[in-house]
Parts: sequence; structure tokens; C-alpha cells
Amino acid sequence: MAETQTSGHHHHSHNAHHRHRPPPCKGKLITVLSIDGGGVRGIIPGTVINFLETKLQELDGPDARVADYFDVVTGTSTGGLLTAMITAPDEKERPLFSAKDIIDFYLQNCPKIFPQGYGFLGSARKLVAAMMGPKYDGKFLHSKVKDLLKDIKLSQTLTNVIIPAFDIKLLQPIIFSSFEARLEPLKDAHVADICISTSAAPTFLPAHYFETKDSDGNTRGYNLIDGGVAANNPTLVAMSQIKKEMFLMNQDFHSYKPIDYHNFVIISIGTGAAKVEQKFSAHLASKWGILQWLYHGGSTPLIDSFSHASADIVDVHMSSIFQSLHCEQNYLRIQDETLMGQASSVDVSTKQNLLELVKIGESLLKKPVSRVNLETGAFEEVKGEGTNADAITRLAKILSEERHRRKGVMALN
Repeated sequence: MAETQTSGHHHHSHNAHHRHRPPPCKGKLITVLSIDGGGVRGIIPGTVINFLETKLQELDGPDARVADYFDVVTGTSTGGLLTAMITAPDEKERPLFSAKDIIDFYLQNCPKIFPQGYGFLGSARKLVAAMMGPKYDGKFLHSKVKDLLKDIKLSQTLTNVIIPAFDIKLLQPIIFSSFEARLEPLKDAHVADICISTSAAPTFLPAHYFETKDSDGNTRGYNLIDGGVAANNPTLVAMSQIKKEMFLMNQDFHSYKPIDYHNFVIISIGTGAAKVEQKFSAHLASKWGILQWLYHGGSTPLIDSFSHASADIVDVHMSSIFQSLHCEQNYLRIQDETLMGQASSVDVSTKQNLLELVKIGESLLKKPVSRVNLETGAFEEVKGEGTNADAITRLAKILSEERHRRKGVMALN
């Protein structure tokens, strides 16, 4: 009995949603876009998404937006902010930002979010400052995000959105998901609060507290920090939510039991890594105390380590599934592991570095498709599949066909 109730409940709660986008059950695929965390390096996925949106517009006209083509958009930290910008509705019920606008937004606002006031301080002064509180007060970021997203709630996004954060009081990840927000008012937070929370990186920005309320006056408090401490690459988080929806008999996803990865299209975009530099070693790290782990020559080795570790483990997991089922072309991971110097920082917001990141994003499109080697764990170029731009162009066609297929089915019903 419980099951039919859940099913009815879910069915009812999703009906209103169909005016935005025909659900997967009307087509053949489940489509997911995932965006990693990485501060100012969010410009890199911004550039890649802009290319994808351009390709979709070539197929379906200038009004096409990324959110029209994905059943789930998921993002962590800066990726969560990107996710909100391309899925939150404006007054015409269209996405607030086109992908092109996002790059301009980053170029304009990053210098104010991460003001570069440290130039004249010696490293000893920097270390003292770092011990006295977060590097940035977050005031500009908070007011900018609230100004943009106003009172938009998670349940109102134009497609399903999944954004992880971490509750420092409960010491557990908190996953904000449209699926849950539509059923549970106490999980239906304002998108602005979610964005501020998922990007509250330890040592960089202050933690965020807010409360949600339901119609009976119950409240729930959240004490949140950056989602990157849980899942800097949120692809698996999104997959878990989708699997849960299937298990709960969500009508939108009903035809996919048991889960068939051949029916998925997943584009996962990283914010780059400085792996080629190999700037640390066991020799160096074995001498570090807590302060050097948190601050060493302009980087934060501890934070870099866990954010790259969790991102890579997720890629290995996803890749091993898709490679073992011989549908590896359905899962595209776009990542640049060759960042050097300032480009690998999360908060260097000089004009020069931001424009360099745009260039890095553009050259990433020209690089060959890469895939993780399951033996060595190395991210390697694949022969014979062309560039990332070629792969995106191919997937854009598939996404467009799927959208038309669903609309055709909807029109028949």
C-alpha cells in the first residue's frame, strides 16, 4: 500500500512540472549535466557549457537553453552557482542566464568576490591573517546571489537540480534536490541560500546558517559549508538521487527498471587540476604541520588533495561502469589536468588570470576526448574519438533528438 501512495504522491507532485520539460518516461534517455567545484575556475566549465548551448542553438534555434535538454543538472560549490544560474526561472519562466552570460558574470564579479588585497603582505602576515578567520568575508557574494536569485525556491527550478553541501553541525552531507524539495517543504530552501552554502569553502568563505519553514510553522536549521568537502564532483550524488526516484516509483522515470546505463547521457565537467606540475612530494609533505597542510606557497594542499581525490574517485566509478558495459561514449568527462601556476588557484581573480581561464576552457574543447585508464588511474587521450568539441557536438545531436522525441510523444497524448 505504501508503494502506491508514494507513487501517487510522486505522480501528483510532478504534474505541474511537465510544462517545463517533457520527462524521461516520454523518451528513451535520462540526461545529466554535472559541474565540479573550483572557485574562479568555474569559468572553465562555463566555457564548455557555452559551447554546448551554441551547438543546441544551431540545431533548435536561438532560444534553446541547456536546461531544456537535461533531466538533472548537478553542481558543487562554484558548479552549484553555475547550476542555479542556468536553471533558475526568470519572469518568463526561462533560465535567468544563457551560458554566454555566465562567463561575463564571472569576469565581472570574481574580482569583487575574491578581492586581491593580499599582494603587499609578506607570507608571514598572510599566515597570521589565515589563522584569524576566512580569507574573504563573503558579503559581496551573498548580496549578489540574493539579488540575482531573489526568493526562488529549489522546487521552482526549470529542471531537476541537485546541489550538495555539508552540515558542519551534523557532520554529514546535505543534498539539496528538486525531487525532495517538491515533496518536503523543509527541504525546499531558497536557491540563494543553497548557492551560498555549497560554495562556503573552509578557510576561504564563512559558513552559512539559514532556516526553512513549512506551512504548519515547523522550521529546520542548516549549518552549512562547501559541498566540495563531500563531493567536489557531484555526478555520483546525482546518480544516487535518480536511482532513488526510480525505486520510489517516480512516474517520470518509471520505464527504467532495472537501471540501464545505455539509457543515460552524462556530461561531467571539471574545473581543471595542476597535476602535471607535481609541486608537492612525500619528502615535502612529511615535514608539514597543520598550518603548512592548510597553506603552502599560495596553495592549500589539504583542500586540494581531498577535492581532487573525491572528484577522481567519482570519475573512476562512473567510467568503470560505462566502460564495462561498452557504452563509454554515453559518459563524457571533460577535464584539464595541465593547469599551471595561478590558473590552478580557486581565488586568484586578476583580470589576467580570469581571461587565461577562458582561454584554457576554449583550448580544452580542442583537446582529444580523454578517459580514465582503469589500470593506472591516469586520465588519458582516446584515439579515434576526436576532440571534446566533437564529442559535445555529437551529444548535442542526441540531446536534441531526445527532446523532439519527447515533445512528439507529449503531443500525441
